Amino acid sequence: MKALVIEKPYTATIKEVPYPKPDANEVTIKVENVGICGTDVHIFKGEFLSPYPLIPGHEFSGTIHEVGENVKKFKEGDRVTADPSLFCGQCEFCLTNRGNQCENWGALGNTVDGSMAEYVKVPAKNVIKIPENMSFSEAAFIEPMACVVHGMNRLQLQVGDRVLLFGAGAMGQQLIQSVKMAGASEVVVVDISQDKLNMALKWGATKTVLSQNVEKELGSKEYPHGFDVVIDATGIPKVIEQAFEYMGPTAKYLQFGVTPEDATVTVNPFKLYNKDWTLIGSMAINHTFIPAFHWVKEGRVKLDHLISKELSLEEAIDYLKGPRDPDLLKVQIKL
Repeated sequence: MKALVIEKPYTATIKEVPYPKPDANEVTIKVENVGICGTDVHIFKGEFLSPYPLIPGHEFSGTIHEVGENVKKFKEGDRVTADPSLFCGQCEFCLTNRGNQCENWGALGNTVDGSMAEYVKVPAKNVIKIPENMSFSEAAFIEPMACVVHGMNRLQLQVGDRVLLFGAGAMGQQLIQSVKMAGASEVVVVDISQDKLNMALKWGATKTVLSQNVEKELGSKEYPHGFDVVIDATGIPKVIEQAFEYMGPTAKYLQFGVTPEDATVTVNPFKLYNKDWTLIGSMAINHTFIPAFHWVKEGRVKLDHLISKELSLEEAIDYLKGPRDPDLLKVQIKL
């Protein structure tokens, strides 16, 4: 089968690789759509914990092509998507509902071959059938939404909280809808793209600010007490350090964006102590794929409008290499 393979950092090729025949309790999925995630870019650049060579891709949908022994729930032709998480289920963290911190953590497209290929094999327990009225492109977007659901579970937003979000990309746009649904009073969004900010206003932001105007529009004169919640969805260290400046007393900070593994930022420890701040991380998915699926299926959040472009496998290599159009939101590969 044809697959996109990252051979080593900054080196990706399209090549023929063996078909992934399912073992017992597995299925092989014929891939239809694959989302390109920021993590895939980090893997391409050698900034993540992935081994090489690797077929990336962890946001995907398709149809069941073959079922392994003992699989009764699925049949050939079923329309599906899948949670890429590979938790061991036996370590202390798995047994205490912290699977995303599994001592043997793995994920399709991160630690083992993923879905930027014609076929991918998946544990059957991770697979969900999708309804006929759900597009393959939308189904491939459920994994990112599951990351947002985990972030929201970690954040525990309170009704009436004033939220400041840095980053109005595809993940930021999902966060905007989610914090609105969860009861935020204000949702102020910062980005470098006016087009993305315009979309943010349409889907739940109450105010938007271009990055170069942050100090002018969000300073102490306009917001003397800062914000109750500050979220970074950029993964850019300089933006993260700036974000801390807008946290009010007892504020919560959510690090949602993925930074390079060796990145560092500076935080004022006196303010952390004196202002009763809470700093929160949100790593991938933690048994949140099914809740995200239900949220999308019932139309509580909308995703299709966030897909800016579809590429071939071959075109995806140039996309990974960059530069990337800052006005693009989600880019998917269509097989």
